[in-house]
Formats: sequence, structure tokens, C-alpha cells
Amino acid sequence: MTESAPETASSSAHDTQQQLSLGTGAARNLATTTKTPPQMQSISPRWLLRMLPWTETTSGSYRVNRRLTYELGDGRLTFSNTGDQVRVLPPELREIASLRELDDETVLTALADSFTQHHYAAGDNITTAGQPADALMLLAHGKVNTRTPGPYGDEASRDVLADGEYFGEQVLLGGQEAWPVTATALTPCIVLSLSRRAVNELAERSEPLRTHLERVRDRTRPEHNKHGEAVMRLSAGHDGEPELPGTFADYDLNPREYELSVAQTILRVHTRVNDLYSQPMNQLDQQLRLTVEELREQQEADLINNREFGLLHNADLRQRLQTTGGPPGPGDLDELLSRRRRSEFFLAHPRTIAAFGRECNRLGVYPDSLDVDGTRVIGWRGVPLLPCNKIPISAANTSSILVMRTGEDHQGVVGLHQTGIPDEYAASLNVRFMGLDAKAVTSYLVSAYYSAAVLTPDALGVLENVEIAR
Repeated sequence: MTESAPETASSSAHDTQQQLSLGTGAARNLATTTKTPPQMQSISPRWLLRMLPWTETTSGSYRVNRRLTYELGDGRLTFSNTGDQVRVLPPELREIASLRELDDETVLTALADSFTQHHYAAGDNITTAGQPADALMLLAHGKVNTRTPGPYGDEASRDVLADGEYFGEQVLLGGQEAWPVTATALTPCIVLSLSRRAVNELAERSEPLRTHLERVRDRTRPEHNKHGEAVMRLSAGHDGEPELPGTFADYDLNPREYELSVAQTILRVHTRVNDLYSQPMNQLDQQLRLTVEELREQQEADLINNREFGLLHNADLRQRLQTTGGPPGPGDLDELLSRRRRSEFFLAHPRTIAAFGRECNRLGVYPDSLDVDGTRVIGWRGVPLLPCNKIPISAANTSSILVMRTGEDHQGVVGLHQTGIPDEYAASLNVRFMGLDAKAVTSYLVSAYYSAAVLTPDALGVLENVEIAR
């Protein structure tokens, strides 16, 4: 005990000698702390909200009037499976143009039961151009490339088909003696086929089916242009004084109306917090700012994914394309651009953009570097490829790429909102005081109103089933 005391005293003296000025820990008690506003990771660039032109919508609805368009039967079919056995759902057969008006459930069920299931490996030919066309083919699963004989002895690629599409429809009507295309499986495929013989046997046994097919076969399809719109009769390049045709533009009798959707929440702030802790930053303002940011993120997600008005679900089936391989390549984006005029921007998940960059590197192709609102982004053919993390990625690591033309003047895609609403805090977003409860908590209803409309089918295109993990 007597020997350790001098060592303790020596240590204390050493510490006292080291403390020559006020320590930083004590000094902080008199210092002003520099603070940032509250940060949040979920804020994204929200390119879609920035790039869409916003159209004023009164009374909460927006009607899109179009020329009368005849349904050309370009739907997709849905299938069910039990184990490895796949079956087309009987009502889904009405997506085929020749069966669209067939409403006899018994006949549709008999047709569905007559399909035969086939499996094809990648590279197998499902049909061969020039060979007898003897079956209706439904693509239940997989991707198929269709090719036609080219003018120089090779084959020219036409389209890539995917789940739910079909070919060989004329077998139902007794026409199309030979396949016009060679269909080759790009991936392992499951195909359901209905042979011509099976169709004839069913028609012999079923009076409703036989009558329906005869009526469709003998019916003259209304005159229409390549887009399915009712034709307008014109005369051009004539001499003399021929009698000119009369015409008019017929309108769709059932135009689509879009109603504004809403995203809402109730923001609660205790009066004590707002009263005592609002310097130097107002607590209510910061709470509102973060709430509005979250609502805007939800708004963009809905504009892409909502089943009623979201762009992924409202793209015309004829504007949905498949990649020729797996990853998105320059040729796939070229095909997207070729389907419409005045494409303004692509929209894709950041991982999809990275996959496109890798594919360009593999091919030795250099994408564009473009300036959009002061931000450098990559592009293709002068069209920017903008990131959007709201586009979903499937469990199989596939995603989609959207491309669009925008604005009412160009018959494009428009965002819908309504400004001037009561208690408006931002465009088409309001904050309403709901009251003070017995616990001294104030409540505010925060609401954002929005929707989107595709004015013509070719305004929006989607490249589907894009592989991003290769």
C-alpha cells in the first residue's frame, strides 16, 4: 500500500500537466451545432414526373376520344397448369379474333380440351415456311422467333413472340394452306396445338361451333386502315371530272375516361413538439416535406404499375416487344424506336440500363452521352435512357424498358392532375387541417391526385422480359 501511493500521485500530476486548455467535450456545451434537414434514402430522381407534360383535368376525369377502331383480335391468352400439364382457360379462347363472338361456354371448353401439349428446346423449329399449316398454335411459355424467306436466299426476322401469343388462326376457318413463317424456339417452349382435323371433328359434332365458324368465314370485315381504324374514302391523282367519293371520320362510341387517382395519408404532429422544438427548423414544415416526398414517390410508382392507368399495363399489345436474345441490345431498342414517331425518352430500371451498357460493350458499340436538364445520361439514337427504380424486376431477373412520345399536341402520353384545389400545398396536392384531439395531437390530411393517359396506341412501347443478370 505505501509503495503504490507515490505512483498514483505521479500519474495524477501527469494528467493535470497535460490539460493546458478547455477540452472539446466541455466546449460543445457553448457551441452552436450545424444541422441538416432530415434526410431520406427513398428520394429518387423521379424522371417520369419531370418529363411528362401535365394536363389540367377538371371535374376529376379526362376523356380520350378516338376514331372508330375495329377490334383486330390481337389479345393474349392465359393458361393454367396442374403439375407439368398446361391448359388454356376456355374463356380466354375468345381473345382469338375468329372466336371473339363465340359465347357458348360448352363449345369453348370442348375446344380447350382438344389442344395437345408439345415441348420444344431452344433452336427447334415449331413451324417451317412453305410446309402445310395444319394446326392453331398457342404459345403457353417461352419465346419464339418468326422468320420469312428473304429476297436474297436468306431469312428475314419478323417478330419475337412470347407467352400468351398465337399463330395459325386461319386453320379455324379452313384457310392458310401453308405456313407463311418459320417459327423457331429461342428458349425452351411449351406450345398447345389444335389440329385442323380436331377442328373439323368438333365442328361436325357441334352445331353452334359450325354455325359460328361459317358466319365468320362468310362475313366481310369492315374496311379499315392498317391501324384498324374505320377507313376514310379519298380520291387522288385523278384526271378529268370523276365523281368524288364522300367520306366522314367515324368516332368511337365508347371512349375511355380516366379518373384521377389519389394517394393519401394523415400526418400527426404533437403540439408540444411543434411549439417548443421548431427552431431553427420548423417541425411541421419538415414533416410535411418528407411526407410529400413519399407521396410523390408513390405517385410515380402508380403511374408505372397501377393496373388501371399505369403505363406497363396500358401499353397496346401490338406495342409490346420481346428481346431477340436475353439482355437488351441495340437492335432491340432500334425495334422499339421504329414502332413510333418522335420517341422522346426511354425509361428503365438502373440495373436494366447497366445490362444495356454491358451488351453495348460486348458488341463494341458506344451509346450516346446526352445532357438532360443538366444531368449526363446515356442514350440511344439521340433518345435518352432515363433511370427509374419503380419499374419492377421479376424473381427471374427480368424487367422492362418503356419508350414514349408525350404531349397532347403529339398524341402522346400525358400526366393528369387538377390544380387550384382547396388548401393546395403543391400542384394537385393539398394539406387539410383535421383538428386537435384530446391528446394535443394535430392531424393533417395530405392528398395527391394524379393519373396518366395514353392518347394513341403507338405513343407508348414496352420491351418485355429483358434479362438483366447475364
